[in-house]
Amino acid sequence: MLQCTAFTELPEMGARVAFMGLADGPARASEAPDLDDFLLCELGEHDEGAEHAAQLWSASAPAGRDLWMFWADGDGRRKFRFTELLPCPAVIHRLSVKEGDACMLYDRHPAAHSWDVRDPLADLMAERIREDVRRDRDGGGGMGAQADRP
Repeated sequence: MLQCTAFTELPEMGARVAFMGLADGPARASEAPDLDDFLLCELGEHDEGAEHAAQLWSASAPAGRDLWMFWADGDGRRKFRFTELLPCPAVIHRLSVKEGDACMLYDRHPAAHSWDVRDPLADLMAERIREDVRRDRDGGGGMGAQADRP
């Protein structure tokens, strides 16, 4: 499933207030993490009526709550809300029964788990990086390799 392509500008003051309300969050405003100016919805493709979601803070304790920002467009305005939610308990075991990949979304999220969500842009960038590494490893280093030839 493809990742939702919705994005929004972060309402920074609302995010700072939400951080200060976290039980296990930063003790002072200066300890809050740096945030991106824009956030991309982390969910897989979903219905238009569903809210978009982006994680702002992940609790360090395994049973801790994460801070998520939700947004939706309605009545010509974008509405935001910040909520602490438990992480999704789903784990996928690929090659080992003891080790697995946890879903990176919140509990009871809509649509697919995070391991089934694909971001085509990130996949393309990763493939380009792999091609560059292979080319450098195999000695086809582009302009630098041509400059060394007599």
